[in-house]
Amino acid sequence: MKKILKITGYTLLSIIAFLGVYFLAVWGLSRITIDGEPKSKEDVTIYIKTNGVHTDIVVPVKNDQMDWSQEIKYSHTKSKDSNFHYLSMGWGDKGFYLETPAWKDLKFSVAFKAVFGLSTTAIHATYYDAMVENETCRKINISREQYARLINYITSSLQKDNQGHFINIKTNANYSNTDAFYEAVGSYSLFHTCNTWANKGLKCSGQKCCLWTIFDTGIFSKYEDNSKKGRNIADK
Repeated sequence: MKKILKITGYTLLSIIAFLGVYFLAVWGLSRITIDGEPKSKEDVTIYIKTNGVHTDIVVPVKNDQMDWSQEIKYSHTKSKDSNFHYLSMGWGDKGFYLETPAWKDLKFSVAFKAVFGLSTTAIHATYYDAMVENETCRKINISREQYARLINYITSSLQKDNQGHFINIKTNANYSNTDAFYEAVGSYSLFHTCNTWANKGLKCSGQKCCLWTIFDTGIFSKYEDNSKKGRNIADK
């Protein structure tokens, strides 16, 4: 009995020590800023958007570099409406996306698989008519070359079928009438979350970002809040 208690005690101490180091790293590394590339042109407007937990990257639906609607089809959404200017995309655990509409619905099996990188992932894509800059949405102007890198980063995060097309996930777990899900590459874990993915997207396209983060707060701390300017951003 004494041996069992000792083992249990060591196990608990190890877990507490790991969590302490983990959250210290989360706090510290997210505050280290990787500066954006200097003197880049402002050719393309993108956004970062958060729901308070999860960061999405928002891109123009189409320009001469990329027409996202050719792969993320309007017909994959419930509305099937094609009158949109922006597309928001976020990477994450497939179980969370499709089986957890609210935190109260979270299953232990889904959380366990997500934490330890045992499940598959998905890209959640949502169409918007306009973006409003505020505390949850930041505008970023980037060059064409930087946008090309971002396009490559996002497309490389998506699984493709034999014809090279994104794989739409047929589901009724949509969050709205203008969103759809697609099979993604990689595994979600304690060390690689939806926000880690978004942060890496900013880094690869030469924008300010964290050295490493699992939370949205680290990313948004790098960008000025322009909400007081009261600007409503929409393509005319």
